[in-house]
Amino acid sequence: MSTANAAENGLNLPPDFSLKLCENIATWRYEDLPESVVRMLKFFLIDTLGVIGGASKAPGIAELNQRLSRWESSGSATGLVGGRRYSPPTAAMANGAAAHALDFDDMHDFGRVHTNCVVLPTLLATAQDIGAVSGKDFLLALAIGTELHARLGLACYDSLGKGWHPTMVLGTLAASLAAGRLLKLDAEGLRNALGMAYHQASGSAQSMRDGVISKRLGPGFAARAAVVGAFLAADGLTGTRESLEGSAGLFALYERNQVKPELLMDGLGKTWRIDEYSFKPYPGCRCNHTSIGIAIGLHNEGIVAEDIETVEIRMGEVNWLTVGIPYEVSRDSVVHAQFNVSYSFARALIDGEVGLHSYQRPAISDPRVVALAEKVRVVVDTTIGKTEIAPATIKLTFKDGRTMTVQKTTIKGSQQEPMTDQELLTKFRGCLSYGMNAAPDDANRLAQTILNLENQVDAVGVMMWAFPKAPAGC
Repeated sequence: MSTANAAENGLNLPPDFSLKLCENIATWRYEDLPESVVRMLKFFLIDTLGVIGGASKAPGIAELNQRLSRWESSGSATGLVGGRRYSPPTAAMANGAAAHALDFDDMHDFGRVHTNCVVLPTLLATAQDIGAVSGKDFLLALAIGTELHARLGLACYDSLGKGWHPTMVLGTLAASLAAGRLLKLDAEGLRNALGMAYHQASGSAQSMRDGVISKRLGPGFAARAAVVGAFLAADGLTGTRESLEGSAGLFALYERNQVKPELLMDGLGKTWRIDEYSFKPYPGCRCNHTSIGIAIGLHNEGIVAEDIETVEIRMGEVNWLTVGIPYEVSRDSVVHAQFNVSYSFARALIDGEVGLHSYQRPAISDPRVVALAEKVRVVVDTTIGKTEIAPATIKLTFKDGRTMTVQKTTIKGSQQEPMTDQELLTKFRGCLSYGMNAAPDDANRLAQTILNLENQVDAVGVMMWAFPKAPAGC
């Protein structure tokens, strides 16, 4: 990196910051991965493949695959919903959109990134085009993409607050480097893959604020760009060299130099952010989940919606920007319901649970739920950090004048309040049953294949073999 660029950015970055990142990850080996990291990687695979299977009934996914299959009828990679053959970029797009369609996919809460809706589809498509990729090589690439996505999210700590969708923007970069490792690129080749990905990186948060289908397509766009970037780098094409640190690089252009680069580089390859990831117990935006948990607790205490006069939900500013607008039932939008804390709270309090059925038509227009949602007011709590995702305070005012306030600072599915292995496997089986009509034995076969993945010669081949066959009409 030029001295001028370093001074202009004011971040005191060392020369060739992007290259140093690539040099670091070029040295990683499977044998260096801690046992806890390998275990998490396997559960990422189980969770994400389950969610992809469940998405076959999600609005927009059938239409997307119908369009893509009109344009492509063959290729070296597979779209899991429907089992269609596509080119690798198109398969990555189809699987990435499916992985995010239920908003049920893993998340690094502190980094504000959903990861395996981008990284895993990228690697599945890349590996299928390569041919047989060993389980160890596949898991190593998955570790690279997942760790880098978390660290980029932490370094770019207010990306969502600036209006970006960091799952997309940062996921494109992380996934391209993961795919580059599968393609055996050296450090310079990885820098080109990163540069090709950065040149394509995009993704606005407006789609989630508007509650529209394009939100769930975003990770598919990111995965497609990552695949294209990695393969073009493998073919010798050059990408931007100062993708992170340049005067028009990620940190300056996208993040306005509001970045903590040390959170990307310090301890990279030695200490692990992978262990910090969360799995989602409820579909819908993660910003809703603390409020959902509180509402389920209130239901279990016998609180009845008809006794409530008003509800006030207090949350951090970025959460409020994402899910805090009033619920508009006239939209008849599943995505709007997924990204609305008023609806999600009302649904959870009335039903005592939130599952895949909670964000479907006609449930999103349930008059009893809508009536309670209309009593909810969502406000920014300035005592909560702007980017904090977990804390929420809910105040109920009852028709008889009583009030009740509940505060929660942890979020179900996180490392502070983890889901058990059994809960994760139950979610996995439920998703595959919901979307693929898969029997428990079919789901268990896929789970056991993944849990033994490091011993496989062709990791993706065995996962594709074990993935339940698509029901008619997908």
